[in-house]
Amino acid sequence: MTTTDLPRPDRNTTAPAAAAGLGPDLVADAEADPHRPRFHFLAPAGWLNDPNGLCQWGGTYHLFYQYNPYAPVHHRIHWGHASSRDLVTWTDEPVALVPDDTGPDRDGCWSGVLVDDAGVPTIVYSGRREDRELPCVAVGSPDLRTWVKEPANPVIDDTPAGHDVPAFRDHCVWKEGDVWRQLVGSGVRGRGGAAFLYQSTDLRDWTFVGPLVVGDASIGAPGDPDWAGTMWECVDLFQPPTADADAVADVDPVSPASHVLVFSAWHEGVTHHPLYLTGAYAGDTFTPEAVHRLDLGGRYFYAPQSFSDDRGRRILFGWLQEGRTDDDAIACGWSGVMSLPRQVVLGPDGELYLSPVEEVASLRGREHRVEATELTRDAATGLGRGDQLDVEFTLTLGPDSAAALAVRATDDGEEVTVLEIARGPEGSTAGSVRLDRSRSSLDGTVDATDRAGTVTVGDDGRVEVRVLIDHSALEVFVNGRALTARVYPRRPDAVGCSLTLLGGSATLAGSSSWEMRDIWGGARALWPEV
Repeated sequence: MTTTDLPRPDRNTTAPAAAAGLGPDLVADAEADPHRPRFHFLAPAGWLNDPNGLCQWGGTYHLFYQYNPYAPVHHRIHWGHASSRDLVTWTDEPVALVPDDTGPDRDGCWSGVLVDDAGVPTIVYSGRREDRELPCVAVGSPDLRTWVKEPANPVIDDTPAGHDVPAFRDHCVWKEGDVWRQLVGSGVRGRGGAAFLYQSTDLRDWTFVGPLVVGDASIGAPGDPDWAGTMWECVDLFQPPTADADAVADVDPVSPASHVLVFSAWHEGVTHHPLYLTGAYAGDTFTPEAVHRLDLGGRYFYAPQSFSDDRGRRILFGWLQEGRTDDDAIACGWSGVMSLPRQVVLGPDGELYLSPVEEVASLRGREHRVEATELTRDAATGLGRGDQLDVEFTLTLGPDSAAALAVRATDDGEEVTVLEIARGPEGSTAGSVRLDRSRSSLDGTVDATDRAGTVTVGDDGRVEVRVLIDHSALEVFVNGRALTARVYPRRPDAVGCSLTLLGGSATLAGSSSWEMRDIWGGARALWPEV
C-alpha cells in the first residue's frame, strides 16, 4: 500500500474481524505504544473521534467525545466524558451516552452539543439507527455525570421535506431570546454541503425554517485543500472575539465579518478538511463573504467544535486523525487524539487566528534556551531534543528567503520531519509553510504526504513560530495559522530539533524549548466509575 492510498475514516465503518475479541488488552496495548501522546487528551484506549458537548459548567470545563471502548474502530459510538479545572489536565468521568439496544441511537450516539436549558444541562446529539441519523435529546444531572434520554427521541423524526440529502447529522444549538435555534449539518444532492436551520421553544418540538446556507460543490475538486464537499459535518456558527491590533502580523485590514460558520467537508464517506465561512448571520440566513481553511493540516484537525468560557474566550478543540493503517491502530489498541485547546480570534484581515490557550504553558518543565543568531546553510542551530516538547522562536526572514525546522529527527537524518517557512519578495507580506513528511518514518505504510499553505509575514519579515511535539502528534502555529499532522518515526533516537537556512537570509531572535510533562501517569479505566 502506498502512502497516497492510505484509507481515511468512513463514518459508516463496521467493526472489522481483526477487532473481534479486543477489550481487556486494549489499555495495556495503548500504554505500550511509543506513538501515543502524553500531554494531549486521549481516550483511555479504543477509538476517539469528534469533540462533543464542550462547555464550562459551574467553573469546570467539560469535554465529551465520540468513543468506542471496545475496539479502536468507528463502530457503535458512545459519548466519553472528561472534566478539567484548567483545560489541560483531565479527569475521566463516567461514559455519558451508550447506544440503546432498541432505541433510535441503537447503532451509535453520534456528535452533538451541550446547552444550558434554564439550569438543566441538556445534550442534543445524533442518534444513529441503520443508515441514518436523527436529532435526539438527553438531560443531565447537576454534576453532568448521569444522563437520561428523552423518551420521545428522536425529536426530529425525518430529514427536511423537499430536500434530497446525502446525510443529516451533527448539531449547533443556541438561544435567541425565548427561542432555541439549531443547525444540522447536511447537504443537497447536486449542489453541495448545507446547514439546515430549525427552531423550538423547548428543545423537543422543532420546526424546520429552511437552509441557512448551501454550498457549491462544483467549485474546485475533491483534491483541493479548500473544496467545500458535498456534505457538511460538525457545523458551528459563532461570533468570534476580535484580535488586538498588535496581536497579529501586519495585515491589510478589511471590514470584518460578524459571524463565522465552521464545517468539516465530507464526500462519499471520506473526511476531507475543516473550513469556515466568514459572513453575516441575520434572521434566517447567513450571507457568506469568503471561505477559508481552518487548519493547513487538512483532515488531521477534523470535526472541530468551539465554546465560550467564563472569560469570554472562544475555545476550539478538534480531532487529530491517525495517519497509519487501521490494522496498525488495532494492533496498538487505540486511535485518535484530541487537539490541545485553541483560542480563536478574528483578525483585522477578516480571518481567524489560532493559538494554544495560555494554560498549555503550565505543562512546561525544563527549558532549553538559544540566544539570537544568524542561520546558515552549513550548520544547524539546535533548539533542543525530545519527543515531548513545546518549542517557541521568532525568525526574521529576508525577502525571498526560507528556513527549515527539523523535528523528530535522527542525527543521521534517516528519519526527520521538516517544516519549511518562506517569505515572498520585498514589499510583500505573503509567506508560506510546508510540512515535509517524506522522511518522517521508515514505515512505508504511514501517510507521508506534504501539508502546506499560506501565512502572513510581518512587513519586516518577522515570523512567530510555536511547535508542540507530542510523540506522533504535531501542532504547528505560524503567525496565527495552524498546521496539524501526525508522524510515526520508528527509531527511538528521532528526537532532534534544529533550524537551518534554506536560502536568502534569516535571523533567529532567540528560542526556548520546554520538556512537557505527562498528564496521565499510567493506565486508565475504559469505563470510569460513577
